[in-house]
Amino acid sequence: MSQHISNVRPEPDQVLTDIVDYVLNYRIDSEQAYDTARNCLIDTLGCGLEALEYPACTKLLGPIVPGTVVPNGAKVPGTQFQLDPIQAAFNIGTMIRWLDFNDTWLAAEWGHPSDNLGGILATADWLSRNAIADGKAPLTMKDVLTAMIKAHEIQGCIALENSFNKVGLDHVVLVKVASTAVVAQMLGLTRDEIINAVSLAWVDGQSLRTYRHSPNTGSRKSWAAGGATSRAVRLALIAKTGEMGYPSVLTAPTWGFYDVLFKGKPFAFQRPYGSYVMENVLFKISFPAEFHSQTAVEAAVTLHGQLMATGRTAADIRKVTIRTHEACIRIIDKTGPLNNPADRDHCIQYMVAVPLLFGSLTAEHYEDKVAADPRIDELRSKIVCVEDPRFTADYHDPEKRSIANALTVEFHDGTSLAEIEVDYPIGHGRRRHDGIPLLVEKFKTNLARRFPVKQQQAILDISLDQARLEAMPVHEYVNLYVI
Repeated sequence: MSQHISNVRPEPDQVLTDIVDYVLNYRIDSEQAYDTARNCLIDTLGCGLEALEYPACTKLLGPIVPGTVVPNGAKVPGTQFQLDPIQAAFNIGTMIRWLDFNDTWLAAEWGHPSDNLGGILATADWLSRNAIADGKAPLTMKDVLTAMIKAHEIQGCIALENSFNKVGLDHVVLVKVASTAVVAQMLGLTRDEIINAVSLAWVDGQSLRTYRHSPNTGSRKSWAAGGATSRAVRLALIAKTGEMGYPSVLTAPTWGFYDVLFKGKPFAFQRPYGSYVMENVLFKISFPAEFHSQTAVEAAVTLHGQLMATGRTAADIRKVTIRTHEACIRIIDKTGPLNNPADRDHCIQYMVAVPLLFGSLTAEHYEDKVAADPRIDELRSKIVCVEDPRFTADYHDPEKRSIANALTVEFHDGTSLAEIEVDYPIGHGRRRHDGIPLLVEKFKTNLARRFPVKQQQAILDISLDQARLEAMPVHEYVNLYVI
């Protein structure tokens, strides 16, 4: 005898309504969150400007149909492109993520919450230009900062207790969900329509992590977030037409996200949505490197100075031990050939060998010309990782959230250098006082890559003034970045 399946349409999943009610109703009153969001904005755009120096990135940019210009379309900073908001989101998102230099969030899942800026800025710019054309008020940069805070919060709070990588899914699923929610709100969708939009983001096929891991590591990891934030804009626009959603997209037996893609396990949550993630986000200030390696690279730079001071070279090294946390080993502990820059910037041995040899680590160090230096692979073969359970525990502790690494260099003659341990990278919330001046210098360097001095100064004058930036219409701020 067959069992009847109920066709009564359920109420929306609680996860969906919590996201949507937060986006619609929560008022951000944290000055710290807005100040951090402003710093996040300039750092993120600066990362995109640096990426424009790399043809592997720029070949992906521009309109889908060459020569297309969209009237009142969104402009892509650092370029002359003016595009529909979907393709502009892809362009901006791809630039931002290309060099693995924008902000980071580490928890059960890791990711880069500023990836959401692609969809946020493109949509806000497009809406503002059309508002001006219609004689209406444009959005302001405070609207952008608010959307950034909320997108950070959605992505980061889901990531705290839920590991998508452990089921083989890439973290850009959270970019798509967070961007969809905040973009739909910016577009003026109703509560029911935003619920529909967010359900569409979950029901999509989700990206596998294949392109982030050996032996398939490749450049898709540099544009995957651009694809996710762009898709978010598309889904929000689809929902705006009145297209239906799927209320039990997560919980539906057999066919829902939990059963199909999350091993039947529902999401767990550590805290309600607020402004915690933006306030505690991690900035990549010193090195364009996967964040679990940041403290190891910092230690390697210190050790390089000690090698120079003692007259030693890499040829004298017998072994380098990296005492580290479990997530680092799972993601970037890698041996064997490294086939491309995307492979190299996700290999902790490579990211430690380079500063031990040269005293620094830049995006150029991942390119083939530098990687051909045989000393790098020779030294890489001598570097081993071991997990320290304390480092792993402190990594997950919400009161610490450390990303610790400790390096010990041993020589052929039996001597060694004292271990260098770094618990918190310069971009960590615990080192904000030291980090923000360096973040501003990083932004200045990236502006100088693209713009003449007068234009650089105009951008800086606004970007470093919280009140003036928040009050500025979005399209006017974006215009400052047009070449």
